[in-house]
This record gives sequence, C-alpha cells and structure tokens, in this order.
Amino acid sequence: MPCAQRGYSCLQIKLLNFLIPKNNAPLRLQSMFFDAPLHISHGLMQVAGTQVAVRYKERIPVASPILIVSNHRSFLDAPLVMTALGCSVRFACHHYMSQVPVLKEMIAALGCIPLDEPRQRRRLFFQQAIDLLREHQPIGIFPEGTRPMIRATEPQQLERFHRGFAHLALRVPVQSLAILPIAISAIEEAVHPTVPLKLLSLFDPSEPLFDRPGWHPAVNYRQVNVSIGHPIWVTSAYREQYRGRQAGQLAKELTQACHSEIAQLLRQGFS
Repeated sequence: MPCAQRGYSCLQIKLLNFLIPKNNAPLRLQSMFFDAPLHISHGLMQVAGTQVAVRYKERIPVASPILIVSNHRSFLDAPLVMTALGCSVRFACHHYMSQVPVLKEMIAALGCIPLDEPRQRRRLFFQQAIDLLREHQPIGIFPEGTRPMIRATEPQQLERFHRGFAHLALRVPVQSLAILPIAISAIEEAVHPTVPLKLLSLFDPSEPLFDRPGWHPAVNYRQVNVSIGHPIWVTSAYREQYRGRQAGQLAKELTQACHSEIAQLLRQGFS
C-alpha cells in the first residue's frame, strides 16, 4: 500500500527512517501507525542535540479544541512545541517557507500550514484553521511574526503580538476553545548564518524584511525550558460579544492577556 494511503506521505516515512536509528525497530514500526509529525519532531530534537525541559504540563486541556500561541525565534520552535506537548500541532508558517527547496518539504512533513500570498493570507488560513479546530486538531500560531527570526532577538526578548490569532479564536464555532500560551526560554543556544536575505526575497518578494543586506540566522537550541501557561478560555457566551465595534476590543484584550502570560512564563523559564 502506498505511504499516502496509510495516512502519511512518503516524505514523512523517509524522514522517520532517517531520524529514527535503524536499531530502534519498535519505534520505527510504531511511527507507521501513530503520529508521524510528532515522531519527526522528536527525531529533529535528537539530531539538533536539544535538551528539553517541560514545565506545567498538567495545564494542557484534554477535551477541547486548542489554539497554541508561543514566542518564536527558531526554525526548531514548531517541532519543539510538539515534543513538549506530546502531540502534533498544525502550525501556521510564513509563505516563504513553502517556496524554499528542502525547507518546504520539511514543513510539509511536520504538517505546518503555509500562509498564502498577502492578499488572501488571512481568509484562507482562517477557513482551514477553523475546520481543523472543529475536528479538535490543535493549531499553533507565532503571533510575533517573522521579525524575531530574521533579526536574531535576544532569548529574553518578546516582540509585540499581531492580533490575528485572537480574531481566529473568536470565530471558531465551538462550545469552548482554549488558547494555550507557551513560552520558549533558551538557556543555551548557538546562532549561525544560513542564507542571504536577498536570496529569500526571490522566493517571497512580498516580505519587506528580506529587502536588506545580511543573512537569515538559524538559532539552534542546546538547552531549553518550555513553560506551559494557564489556558485562556473562549466560550460561546464570550464569542457572542464579538460583533461590531466590540469585536476589535475583544481581540485586543485576548492579545494582551496572551502576551502578558507568555512574558511572565518567559521570565520564569530563566529562573
């Protein structure tokens, strides 16, 4: 039977075969029947040599749709969060990642959702994310956007959040949805230049951050604490207020609440 007919792509199977040692036959067999993106994430953490400590795992909701929101500085963040939570997460990722060779195959294997061209980006992603959340598939969003990855911010630094994730949470037609804030605190890391920004502009001319000299940094975590915050619940009663002028205010309040929670968790992660 072809790989895709078993529920996984041939690329996912090839990555599992590469990342999981040949002498670990039980895990290889297990991977064919369970969560391929999760097993790939575990393999990537092992290859990167990343030591992961997870705090407050008991806060993860178990019976409701989850929208994960996290700070973001590294290509490793999506597989890192999946490893910490113990499940696959459909992360939104920048448009250029779906255009660059090798990178686009990797994000596809991890189940990431590339954002489309700017004019259609929000509408198409919202449609797909809402459908997945209604099926109780976790969605992940990095509300700082691309800037912290391109400009190599400090581990303790947290940029302002875009409000798109809050508008998404307020539009999902479910009884209750949990926004789960997560902080990634890099205790030890290595930063290396990977590709000229000007080269990336060929794959995504719409991104102004690529129209500058310099290189795209790659942050490789050596030791990292992943801190899980208190869920922020969006109930149907709360969602009913999302209309007219009140809609923008609700999205602003949710964004501020998530930013504050992640900022506190980030500080705690270094103590």
